[in-house]
Amino acid sequence: MSAHLKAVGLKKSYWKGKNEVPVLRGVDLEIERGELVAVVGASGSGKSTLLHILGLLDSADWGKVYLNDKRIDDASERARDRLRNRAFGFIFQFYHLLPELTALENVQMPALIGNGFLSYMANRAAMKRDAQELLDRVGLARRGSHYPSELSGGEMQRAAIARALFGRPEVLLADEPTGNLDSKSGENVLTLLRDLNRERGLTMILVTHDMQIAQQADRVVRLCEGRVEEWSPALA
Repeated sequence: MSAHLKAVGLKKSYWKGKNEVPVLRGVDLEIERGELVAVVGASGSGKSTLLHILGLLDSADWGKVYLNDKRIDDASERARDRLRNRAFGFIFQFYHLLPELTALENVQMPALIGNGFLSYMANRAAMKRDAQELLDRVGLARRGSHYPSELSGGEMQRAAIARALFGRPEVLLADEPTGNLDSKSGENVLTLLRDLNRERGLTMILVTHDMQIAQQADRVVRLCEGRVEEWSPALA
């Protein structure tokens, strides 16, 4: 069975003045369809960089990224924009909800970005209904009219998950989604992600520093010295 998402030989460096700082040194990674994979590693090991390259938010200096056996990192800018909007859903540690929009409006943002204002207006009733159904699923049925400032951290993250799911993406990329939450809220968010993975067969890649969270994934890989290796208890 071919991989759903695959990275081949990814290399990425950053520069501090005249000094090159290698982050990824030839990363190879294959993710199967419907798999929940946790990526762990020391701070600064390149976990977020890897996630951003896989989701086309950043570019590698060298290497290739494939989705459904088709190379995507070398696609045109317009095609990459479309993939980011439709194929990938993104969840970040700090939510990135727009403060001037309600939770319901925030969930609909991918549709407005991907379809344009006129198309959005023509289909806004159906999109509003879809957004409300997602808020219901993440436990925010009665919070759609509330602004981010009126939501708790856990509620904001659940709203961000609903936004990431809008449009039914193929792959969900989560960068420390529980890192800014208390333990109870973090546990609830993780349970929600695990349930969504099972219900929808949604491929997920989860970056985390918490090994207790990582061990609940189908598979754990560790970034070490710029390369990926399978995790074992001896490495924890």
